[in-house]
Amino acid sequence: MPQRRRNQPPGIEHNVVTPELLSTFPILKPLSHEILSQLATLSTLRKFARRGIVLNAGVEEEAVCFLFEGRLQGVDFTIDGREVGLYFVEPGDFCGDLGLFDHGTQPEYVIALTSAVTVFIPMDSLREVMLKQPEIFKVLGQRLASRLRQMTRQRSLLGLPNISQRVCCQLWMLLEAGEKGGRSASKINNPPTHMEIAIMLNLSRETVTRVFQTLQARQIVKRDGPACLLINDPDTLKALAEGAQEL
Repeated sequence: MPQRRRNQPPGIEHNVVTPELLSTFPILKPLSHEILSQLATLSTLRKFARRGIVLNAGVEEEAVCFLFEGRLQGVDFTIDGREVGLYFVEPGDFCGDLGLFDHGTQPEYVIALTSAVTVFIPMDSLREVMLKQPEIFKVLGQRLASRLRQMTRQRSLLGLPNISQRVCCQLWMLLEAGEKGGRSASKINNPPTHMEIAIMLNLSRETVTRVFQTLQARQIVKRDGPACLLINDPDTLKALAEGAQEL
């Protein structure tokens, strides 16, 4: 059995969900130990290999997925069967929560981009907590609104006829709100791979790579290791994203 990492909460190595593990998720942290203990007894820990299907589209999921480790992506498919990326799920975040509000089916697939460790909390139990805890209800509502806005913008990118503008607009959207608008260098932490961006924009990986090569040649962006993409010229990237300049 592999040794538990130092930052890993008790219970992971035994495939057991503990209140301490649930409290690592920001949305659940305000809950009392009693409530967390009740949810923990009902929750399950699941591990997924890369490209594993975490949530299925068209299915009435019975649990909300919380990501402890790894990276997930919500994806849909065009009429001709092409995969289109909609959003990412990072550690500490959750997905599959739409059913909390309407008891409906899961609208898109969620897949594992890397090996992932997840916690599934039953939908009914979490809904009961949500209705009794205004702060949880508020966070869920804000998260849902934010994701809907993000997905609407993501779909609008597919209509841009200029491929370079489409890629630049995607990069601009990935910049954190606090990083935008300044002349000093900005950065995108844990940026998607060229293949992941290609899926998000319905392009080939080679096309995305060519755009990146041009951006790097013009020193607009620069890789700072695999976990960071520096945006050396945010103003130019914004102009390219808005179509005010051409690459």
